[in-house]
Amino acid sequence: MEVITLHHPHSIKKEDLPGLSLALGFFDGVHLGHQKVIQTAIDYAKKNGLKSGVMTFDPHPSVVLSTEKKEIDYLTSLDRKIALFKQMGLDYAFIVRFTSNFANLEPQQFVDRYLIDLNVTHVTAGFDYTYGKFGRGTMETLPFHSRQTFTSTTVGEMKDREEKVSSTRIRKTLHEGKVDEARQLLGYFYTVEGVVVHGDKRGRKIGFPTANIQVSHQGLIPATGVYAVRLFVHDEWFEGVCNVGYKPTFNDPDHKALSVEVHLFNYNESIYGEKVMVEWHVRIRSERKFNGIEELVFQIEKDKQDAVAYFKSP
Repeated sequence: MEVITLHHPHSIKKEDLPGLSLALGFFDGVHLGHQKVIQTAIDYAKKNGLKSGVMTFDPHPSVVLSTEKKEIDYLTSLDRKIALFKQMGLDYAFIVRFTSNFANLEPQQFVDRYLIDLNVTHVTAGFDYTYGKFGRGTMETLPFHSRQTFTSTTVGEMKDREEKVSSTRIRKTLHEGKVDEARQLLGYFYTVEGVVVHGDKRGRKIGFPTANIQVSHQGLIPATGVYAVRLFVHDEWFEGVCNVGYKPTFNDPDHKALSVEVHLFNYNESIYGEKVMVEWHVRIRSERKFNGIEELVFQIEKDKQDAVAYFKSP
């Protein structure tokens, strides 16, 4: 898959690219609804002898368009999103830098420069996709703005249990700690990326050494609690148990530094400084304060056994 980053105004000409079947969207999470849009574009490309592509934007439009400083809880980093695109078998991924100048393009200008000039033959997007200044362009106006140079397919709403599959809904489930439900909506286990940093090493002292994960900026961390997880490090996956929380047994209530600590079952190498990925499987329990070290150690052992049992279950 070829990744092309576009800064407005870009200099690509129509003859620089093959005929494209292009999926449009921000695609945060690349969830099942997004996958349906992208797969529709891929299927059209295969059927009509075109190359398949996807166009996404960075950063999230609301970061640029909001009048106040806005922090986005991303379900996927840009690198992770690109990796998921590649897994789907796309030929091209266009990453458009979303700037104020780009946001000011009229709908016709967007279509001219970012669809027609990129040799797009067919466009696929969700029913609620908008484009151009103030989002005035819609899937209903797209045939008019196409200047009859490309056709389009509108993909309808995807539902799960009578509710729309959406990035917003997935964020809500993660904020509630329902990582197993998030998996059903994503079509894969939710992951966050980070780096292993030095912690207070208290886990090692009580017999449960942990990897303290500094999660990448703006990655959405699930609700506090204990989870069965896998950790990707040194190109391998390892099973473990993860605690997300504020360590109420040890810390002052006013000390609000959130920690993400993973204890791996069969791993004892030093991984400080390594880039890792945490894959969230199921929430075992919520966070709570214990009456001393013995009670805490007993509970951690129980959490570990619950996680081991989860991974052993068919």
